[in-house]
Amino acid sequence: MNLQKGFFVLFISYSRSKLITLNCIQIKKRLKKWFKRVAYFSLFSILLFFILNFLFPFKVNVSYSKLIYDKDGNLIHAYLSKDEQWRMFIELNEITPELKKAIIQKEDQYFYYHPGINPISIVRAIWKNSTSGKRTSGASTITMQVVRMLNRKERSYSNKIIEMFNALQLELNYSKEEILQLYLNKVPYGGNVEGVKAASYIYFDKHPNVLSLSECVALAIIPEDPLDLTPGKNNKAIQIKKNEWLLKFKKQGIFENDAIELAISEPFEYVRHQTPRFAPHFARRLKNEFGNNIHSTLDLSLQNQLEKLSKNYSRYLSSFDIHNLSCLLIQNDSNLVRAYIGSPDFFDNQYGGQVDGVRAIRSPGSTLKPFLYGLSFDLGQLTPMSIVNDVPTSFGQYEPENYDGNFQGEVTVTKALSESLNVPAVKVLDQLGKGEFTDKLGALGFKSIYEKKNELGLSLILGGCGVTLEELAGMYSAFARHGEFQTLNFTSESFAQDSNPVLSSSACFMISDILKKVTRPDLASEWQNTEDIPTVAWKTGTSYGRRDAWSIGYNDEYTVAVWVGNFSGKGIPELSGAQMAGPLFFDIFNFISKRQNEHWHIPNDNLNFRTVCSISGKLPGHYCSNFTDDLFIPGVSSYTECSHVKEVLINSDSTVSYCASCLPDDGYVKALYPNLHPEIVSWHDKRGINYLKIPEHSLECEEKFEGKGPVIISPIAGLEYFVNIQDSTEIMLQAQVSSDIKNLFWYVNDKFVKQIPSNEKLFIRPPLGKVKISCSDDKGMNTDIFVEVREANF
Repeated sequence: MNLQKGFFVLFISYSRSKLITLNCIQIKKRLKKWFKRVAYFSLFSILLFFILNFLFPFKVNVSYSKLIYDKDGNLIHAYLSKDEQWRMFIELNEITPELKKAIIQKEDQYFYYHPGINPISIVRAIWKNSTSGKRTSGASTITMQVVRMLNRKERSYSNKIIEMFNALQLELNYSKEEILQLYLNKVPYGGNVEGVKAASYIYFDKHPNVLSLSECVALAIIPEDPLDLTPGKNNKAIQIKKNEWLLKFKKQGIFENDAIELAISEPFEYVRHQTPRFAPHFARRLKNEFGNNIHSTLDLSLQNQLEKLSKNYSRYLSSFDIHNLSCLLIQNDSNLVRAYIGSPDFFDNQYGGQVDGVRAIRSPGSTLKPFLYGLSFDLGQLTPMSIVNDVPTSFGQYEPENYDGNFQGEVTVTKALSESLNVPAVKVLDQLGKGEFTDKLGALGFKSIYEKKNELGLSLILGGCGVTLEELAGMYSAFARHGEFQTLNFTSESFAQDSNPVLSSSACFMISDILKKVTRPDLASEWQNTEDIPTVAWKTGTSYGRRDAWSIGYNDEYTVAVWVGNFSGKGIPELSGAQMAGPLFFDIFNFISKRQNEHWHIPNDNLNFRTVCSISGKLPGHYCSNFTDDLFIPGVSSYTECSHVKEVLINSDSTVSYCASCLPDDGYVKALYPNLHPEIVSWHDKRGINYLKIPEHSLECEEKFEGKGPVIISPIAGLEYFVNIQDSTEIMLQAQVSSDIKNLFWYVNDKFVKQIPSNEKLFIRPPLGKVKISCSDDKGMNTDIFVEVREANF
């Protein structure tokens, strides 16, 4: 029995072990089959996800407010986004650790560990919602919230599934820091305020990287209920809610206890602030030309000071019926725009306050003259002590006059430029060539002049053209940069621009040396004698009709450009560059130039001094006795020898002069006479100025030449000439002379027109009426004729 029982037990045990073995094999097979199914399902799901991700990519398209910062990172202006929201893009380096901790700890503690959805949170939310019978818990991660904020949809289970899919897409294409950045840029704070940066400026009036812990926690809780937790309206409720979360953070050890206690004690007394609105013209310009977060070159402290000076000075100008002004302050190294005043009051609707005077096209007056003389220095045509003639001169129908209506005869280039004489400048432009000059201005960025260069005449050097304050500032800063022109830099990203050499350093030094003189024809004596004038090179300008007044100048550090006038174009009798633009110009320079550097512009090795004749400005000749020092560019400047006097053969009583053809056998002597230019002779004679005249040539000699002067063959004396004003009709001037005459000098109504070789023709636009035409040769002989010029009616 016992044996049978033993066999039975053994059989049962064997059967059980066999059964267990069989069950294990089955379980393994089932598990293997299940894992295989899971693997296939996972692979299918992943494949399906990528297919759907390819077919339905999740696009992040957020419109941000445009923000303009100054050079130090201070926000100077902000604009609504395209969808009318205050949504300011926050950079990663602007997110403080405290703000990041507060947001993550409250919204999504496992943000850095899940792939966009948190399965545990989903299960917990489903359990709580199903057991309570209502929605009591959410499962949204920060990533899912970003998806919902980017793509607003009704809350439903189907939309929730789409939201989770989009969250996985977001995690696939963006880093955790970028997703957090998107959240911080989109999280709602009530009304049209979105993102922590906008909330920080609007509610706390500060940059987000200087927020206190209390403010960081407040920004973490307000999105929970932005309608009932609005700063300025519900501060008490925010204070209570904020402190509750601070205590939770204290228990969790998120922040140090001392910091939490300090944050709890910090009162929440905030109101809604207006976003910064500094430098409105400058900000509007950058808003239209650049991207979202614009880091400009503006210096906010300098901007505020210049705005203050401009507004105060504008009140003074209003007493003269002058209501507008514009200023530009350039730091010369890299041409950085440090202050920009488009008008004294942006919100002045009566006098066009929103007009940007920095970019308005106005008449430049005399402000282009320094560049013209600089080009002439570089071409070797002139030096500072060269003599130019300031006498009435006709350039066709154009007859320029000086500011005071007077003429000074022979003057140095230094005097002509420092006193802004007009006729010499027009003559220099005529000699240089208008096309050459406008091409050079085009290289300096003078857009309007270059586009209309074929329409402009010689009057452009006196303001007969259009320029902007910005263009003039760029030109004068090139003088300060030793001839290296660079377009103005408005943003930090545009620093590395190539410079364009437009003048030599030598020519710039000559110009600066002249412009440092304080003598101006329209400058009051009290300004010339004051100690408040800083050491700067500067130039004034006044447009025709007294519509524009300019004062522009520079030292080694800064270039300052000031325009004064009326945007309406109304002329004011009292308006002049020195009188009306000069005081503000000097106020600005006195503020920015804390040090007076008397030697800020030093000549380079290519510039030198030489002794010249003080009468002609040329190298001393045989008869020179008065000398002066002059700057010149070796190898470039002219080396012409002085001939301001010449030997003349005369009779013993100085009444008759001779030439080699009529020299008597005896009874003549050599004498020295001024070798005056024919137009100076004519000017002296017309004004009755006494000078040592060469005696009349021997009559016997003149009979041999069969005439007393050039024979004018065109136009014909006594005839009527008809001209069409609309098509700029010109008439030809031509004369016949003997073979030994080299040059002819033409005059119209006793005003010098031009010197030409004796074998050439000259074309002019004559004035209407009775016209006197005169021609002189280089021997001093002259012929006059009269013609009648009428306007054609056909």
